[in-house]
Amino acid sequence: MSEWLKEIGCKPIGSACEQFAANLRRHRERVGLSQEALAAICDLHRTEISLLERSKRSPRLETIVILAKGLKLASPGDLLEGIG
Repeated sequence: MSEWLKEIGCKPIGSACEQFAANLRRHRERVGLSQEALAAICDLHRTEISLLERSKRSPRLETIVILAKGLKLASPGDLLEGIG
């Protein structure tokens, strides 16, 4: 990571994916849904949820919004908490 990014407190992309994954799993478990159930509610494939929760895929903006609605979050930003 460049020194400039370190100075302004930016985390590497990998860390952002890992934080998103942790947030997604925490919110999914909080509402008591399996990956399969969340996928069905959001009209996504189960493997998409799995890949996102394992930091194997970066989510598209549209996917973040869909997941937030499926999890009944106040804002899609709830899934981005701690990223920045």
